[in-house]
Amino acid sequence: MAELLLLANPSAVYVHTPGVSLSVTFDSIGELKSWLDLAGLNDPEMLTGEHDGTTDDGRAYRSMNAYPTWHGWEFYANATDYTDNTAQLDTATIEQLTALTAA
Repeated sequence: MAELLLLANPSAVYVHTPGVSLSVTFDSIGELKSWLDLAGLNDPEMLTGEHDGTTDDGRAYRSMNAYPTWHGWEFYANATDYTDNTAQLDTATIEQLTALTAA
């Protein structure tokens, strides 16, 4: 099972139900989908879900959940991508950071 979990780079793995299921979290939806493909778990009948939303502080996101099974084990896999790319540093902060790195 260690090889199955480490085919990709999950950011968290923990026991959901002892001896039955694990929760696996990935840093991005791309990493989650890659893991499903590499592990051979991307079955067309597998239950998945994708959702667009906004956090309490206004950040837009897209999340994905997948529920594959492997040798009787259930996996609760999830990942979130933040889709708001407009958050930029202001000019003064950029100038201060540039000066700091040049020092």
